[in-house]
Amino acid sequence: MLASLAGLAAFFWPLFVPARPEAIARTGEAPFVFAVILPVLVLVVVAELTGGGLDTKALAMLGVLSAVNAALRPLGAGTAGIETVFFLLVLSGRVFGPGFGFLLGSTSLFSSALLTAGVGPWLPFQMLAASWVGLGAGLLPRRVTGRAEIAMLAGYAAASAYFYGFCMNMWFWPFSPAADTQLGYVAGAPLLDNLHRFVLFTVATSSLGWDTGRAVTNGVAVAVLGTAVLGTLRRANRRAAFDAPVTFTG
Repeated sequence: MLASLAGLAAFFWPLFVPARPEAIARTGEAPFVFAVILPVLVLVVVAELTGGGLDTKALAMLGVLSAVNAALRPLGAGTAGIETVFFLLVLSGRVFGPGFGFLLGSTSLFSSALLTAGVGPWLPFQMLAASWVGLGAGLLPRRVTGRAEIAMLAGYAAASAYFYGFCMNMWFWPFSPAADTQLGYVAGAPLLDNLHRFVLFTVATSSLGWDTGRAVTNGVAVAVLGTAVLGTLRRANRRAAFDAPVTFTG
């Protein structure tokens, strides 16, 4: 909750507080966001370990899946929006719960950035957006099983691709070169006016291209590989003898 609230503030503050594109850049926010995210992630792990929702075997599984995601990401990142990391994040969040999914989103993006030299001011925002994707997967209805479960997860994987793109567009849009166009951010404009401009900007620049590529990749990967990967993850879950799906504790 703390990380998410701080993340929402970091992403969307220009909609409520006027920002001057010529005087402010997101590079100044990145250390602050990192300073908030990393201690909170450690606290989530400690809380889950002490509360019984996460044991040492589950912690090892988190490390393994983070490493797998880090290795998968270079296979598609940067090519027409194709992202090979999110389908495993969605399936893992489904099996191990929302807290695990939240942690896996951050650790996967962080480790893949180290592997691909992708560290930059955008990284903490990518970590937060991916964490929300994993969190949402863990919160999907548990009673849905079989083919309906795969269809639900494939639909969520596709929808979360647009959500991720929406968040990452918000990261740079107020400070983009589009500031002097009808798609640009207007400092001090009413909230709905800037939201309207942002939606148009997102549709024109990423939703019909980059985000759609990510959505198709996610949905197809879950539809094709979902049953096998879910079975593997659930067997690992049983063998590790997790006490319960990982959840947030307050």
